[in-house]
Amino acid sequence: MLCYILYNLSYIFTPFNVFQYITFRAVGAVLTSIFICFIIGPCIIRELTKFKIKQVVRTDGPSTHLSKKGTPTAGGFIILLSVIISALLWTRLDNRFIIWLLIGSIWFGFLGFCDDFLKLKKRNTKGLSEGLSVRWKLLGQTLFAATFAIYLNFFPQSQEFATLVNIPYVKNFFINFSFLYIVLVVVIVVGSSNAVNLTDGLDGLAIGNIVIVTFILALFAYFAGHAKIADYLKIINVSGVGEVSVFLCAIVGAGLGFLWYNAPPAQVFMGDTGSLFLGGILGISSVFIKQEVIFILLGGIFVAETLSVIIQVFRYKIAKKRVFKMAPLHHHFEMLGISETKVTIRFWIIGIILAILSFASLKLR
Repeated sequence: MLCYILYNLSYIFTPFNVFQYITFRAVGAVLTSIFICFIIGPCIIRELTKFKIKQVVRTDGPSTHLSKKGTPTAGGFIILLSVIISALLWTRLDNRFIIWLLIGSIWFGFLGFCDDFLKLKKRNTKGLSEGLSVRWKLLGQTLFAATFAIYLNFFPQSQEFATLVNIPYVKNFFINFSFLYIVLVVVIVVGSSNAVNLTDGLDGLAIGNIVIVTFILALFAYFAGHAKIADYLKIINVSGVGEVSVFLCAIVGAGLGFLWYNAPPAQVFMGDTGSLFLGGILGISSVFIKQEVIFILLGGIFVAETLSVIIQVFRYKIAKKRVFKMAPLHHHFEMLGISETKVTIRFWIIGIILAILSFASLKLR
């Protein structure tokens, strides 16, 4: 919106031409999101506390987490509002990718809020919270993901590579998923949304890794949307997808702004309001830029957390034994006696390493 108005005034004031450039607007989106977080963050935290939208801590978890009881949750509102406002100001609203990202943000954010809200209303006799049932949560996620996948089936990002998936580190090697590409898209979007949700268990853990992953995806989006760079790097060129980098940069800024309050000891947790929306957007973006496979490596922390839960549940159902002391994976390391802050920082370091390896795939072909 802002970029439209100012760019259209460039005939009056030539420097306004900068608003046509994605790189300039990406920087503007980062700074705007951070600024909005700093402005609305304290207000939202006070309101969440006022309405008693607070974290309920599992009694079977690490004892160090008992001190977190009563910390406001659903702080994902801070991120969601910052991203949407920043995107409305800095992105091209006539871009179909941006429209889908905005709709996805609102849908997954609403779904997450329903879960956070119901946790307050459906406390059981042990004081534990029971949010939106797994069935309804998955139904809501799958409904959007399936609609999104069907849309791409009829209006693909790139007609030439509609159902092809690029294999990283190998030059010009693709796998054609054909009609199964719809299933792949659903799995990526739903899986990503839930994976981030599972990772959100320690102060700063999820949002720190989200910032890392989102920044790299923003670079991939810019490269994929630039015909000459895409050709040079031998990646799929998707016309118009460069605009996604501006939206993702808004998330980077909002993530940094939220980390200000979520750094240990956290003043607020993002809750499902934030984690479901952020995970869903990362999945959607990876599909838009045709980097479905590298996203698995880039989001390796989220993948590991999800696998730890799957392995733990499967093993317990089969043999009534546990592989990990506690799942998700970050709790396992806490139960081993490693401090929460150390686990978080080490997971960030691993996330940065995975980001470097993912980015290196652009040249290692």
